[in-house]
Amino acid sequence: MWFSLGFEHLLDLNGYDHMLFVTLLALAFPLKHWGKLLVLITAFTLGHSLSLAASVVWKESLPQKIVEPCIALSILITAVYHLLKKEAPEKKGDWVLYSLTLGFGLLHGMGFSFLLRSLLGREESVFLPLMYFNLGIEAAQLLFVAVLLGISVFLKSVIRVPYKPFKYTLVCSIGLVALKITIERLLPLF
Repeated sequence: MWFSLGFEHLLDLNGYDHMLFVTLLALAFPLKHWGKLLVLITAFTLGHSLSLAASVVWKESLPQKIVEPCIALSILITAVYHLLKKEAPEKKGDWVLYSLTLGFGLLHGMGFSFLLRSLLGREESVFLPLMYFNLGIEAAQLLFVAVLLGISVFLKSVIRVPYKPFKYTLVCSIGLVALKITIERLLPLF
């Protein structure tokens, strides 16, 4: 049950912001650096898992009205990062992306913590349900990234869509959506 709940959490269209962020992560490295991409996705899941665990165990989290605009802003920042970074980043610069992703994972985990806390409230022990939930998220993210990479390879190899214009069009589109939802989520605060 908990594994499937985590799996569905990522792929639920109501949580499209999660998919937008993971899509940006999938664009961070070329396919030949799939190991780095795996580490990046895992860093996001680790951050997500840590904030979920902290909110469940200590029953504390930032208010939803603060977390939701920050999640949208994290997507926007990641899109801007893609647009500003050099095409061939230095190996030493990867830690910046990993650190940002871990931090944004912490933030994204807070977004689901309220619902998860209420679901786990009935459990005697939260460790195993939380672990299975997070494993479900990781499995869904890896499947989602595999599908995205498959589409990317298909577009590049079969249809011959040039990768750079495709990547920047996708990043700009996600950035515009992120800007829109950031504004929508910030407006109620004022």
